[in-house]
Amino acid sequence: MKKVLFILLTLFAAFGLAACTDPVIEEATVDSLFMLSSATKLEYQVGEEIDLAGLQVRANFSDGTDKLLTADDYVVSGFNTTIYGEKTLTISYGGKSIQIVYLVFDETQGKVLMLLKITALPTKQTYNLGEDFDNTGMVVNAIYRNGVKEVTTGYTISEFSTTSLKTNAQAKVVMSGFSVPFLYSVRAITVQGVTATTITVGNTAATSGYFAAVGVPFNAGIQAYFKKINDGGGIAGRTLQFVTYDDGFDATNGLNYTKQLIEEDNVFALVGHFGTPTVGATVGLIQTVGIPMVYAATGINSLYFEQSVGNPVMAVQPIYKTDGRIMTARALNEALFGANKDQKLGETAKIGVLYTADDAGNSIKAGIEVQAITEGRRNDFIYKSFSAADTSALNSAVLDFVTAGVGAVIVASNQAPFKAAVGALNSNGLTVPVFTSYVNADATSVDPTINYAFDMYANAWIDIVDPAGAYGFSAAYWTFATDMTDAGFPNYSANAFAIAGYIAAAIFVEGIERVGTETLTWESYIKAMEDAPIEVPMGGTVDFTNGKRWGIASMALLKLDNSGDAPRWAKVRDIEDISIIQGK
Repeated sequence: MKKVLFILLTLFAAFGLAACTDPVIEEATVDSLFMLSSATKLEYQVGEEIDLAGLQVRANFSDGTDKLLTADDYVVSGFNTTIYGEKTLTISYGGKSIQIVYLVFDETQGKVLMLLKITALPTKQTYNLGEDFDNTGMVVNAIYRNGVKEVTTGYTISEFSTTSLKTNAQAKVVMSGFSVPFLYSVRAITVQGVTATTITVGNTAATSGYFAAVGVPFNAGIQAYFKKINDGGGIAGRTLQFVTYDDGFDATNGLNYTKQLIEEDNVFALVGHFGTPTVGATVGLIQTVGIPMVYAATGINSLYFEQSVGNPVMAVQPIYKTDGRIMTARALNEALFGANKDQKLGETAKIGVLYTADDAGNSIKAGIEVQAITEGRRNDFIYKSFSAADTSALNSAVLDFVTAGVGAVIVASNQAPFKAAVGALNSNGLTVPVFTSYVNADATSVDPTINYAFDMYANAWIDIVDPAGAYGFSAAYWTFATDMTDAGFPNYSANAFAIAGYIAAAIFVEGIERVGTETLTWESYIKAMEDAPIEVPMGGTVDFTNGKRWGIASMALLKLDNSGDAPRWAKVRDIEDISIIQGK
């Protein structure tokens, strides 16, 4: 048992499945502006001066970088308090702009209607064909010229129709010649897989072939958590049923099985949607149908949405772009270099990047490029694509790094290519530190027979260590281990991929529990998930509020120890976000 516990030090991270030329450097332009927080003051009396306290605006650039703007950076236009009304001011920077709506009142005008405002949307915003409008939960305020506001029910609804399918159609609240729009959708399906006694969910995962070593324990983690819930009586009287298919890590199979889960098995949600090929092939389908997808076992950048309220795609583990940024920030800012491992990488040192030319590798590389630019080190990075199958080209790329005298190497790939890459780095005599993705922070990602000549570091978004806990592990870990054993999977109680599946199931269940006794639909479930950040078992938090679809954005740093009976990854830095790492 103690040997198993020793191996558990590797299990900080769940996983993602997943000819070189110098980049052309072009001057970055502003792609968009994003308002992180609005000004606190949005209501004025006639004659008052502008007050933008509290306003935070971020500029997003074409090279993937961003900048938090100050009042000196942007231009403000359109502010006018000479007369009452609903007005719009404009914030402009770099040829892009955003608008802020504000109100101007005039106490001398009396109680004359100025506008209508919806302060709470109706609970039901997604309808089946033929359903009537339901204003439950809707709150409409009548706002008058003198600043008086009152809730009104004396309105009518126009332009609402459920005779055909539509997404984000516009209807209006109308009263006394004034109107205010709101959005609604009409879908062929708004809920399925729910009975009085069961909720059916499913996934398609690789449970045969090379990635079976990932998919089998991953599904076991899901099943173990569901068994725990079912043994405790289910949720609001409903037990959880799990349907899964083996897609062999193939995109076509994954797409077909996903359609089968939705159209034939009628699952309520996709839980633990598995692998870069399948997830990449089905994101569009999931959004079109509207079925909730909770936890994607990959981090491809197509899962990232800055602000997308109601989006059924709810990834959990870090997006690869974030992963790439954090591993780059670690390489550039952590004191891990030198004879005593207490120095930072030199300011002019070169960094070699080996990346696979697939969704996983390119997504991680995108984050590396952004962070290199952010830290003013773009010209210090040397990029080489590689394939595990082409050993000659891989060795050639590594020798190029040796010739260039790189001070560190970043490997942007998933598990199988990573093992080949570090093998080539070792056999060609490289001795500089190597940094990689959280997807590779597992004992199976390295060769236990090789005594690597360099330090190896990996990101990690799960932390199960607690010095005060039993055998040095957290109570949350022991709960997981107990649940795995009780479910008949004791061999996976020390498996990182089982932890990932367990977390996928736990986060799905959190949404069901939040819905509580309300009617369970896809819409009510997604709203519940967006209600507040969610605590991740053995990890930090994931935040879907206000339409965030960012995945987890804080990670720890692990270091490989391959000197014992089995490879292990030990924590050397706590979970931190990129701003903390950059500030070191």
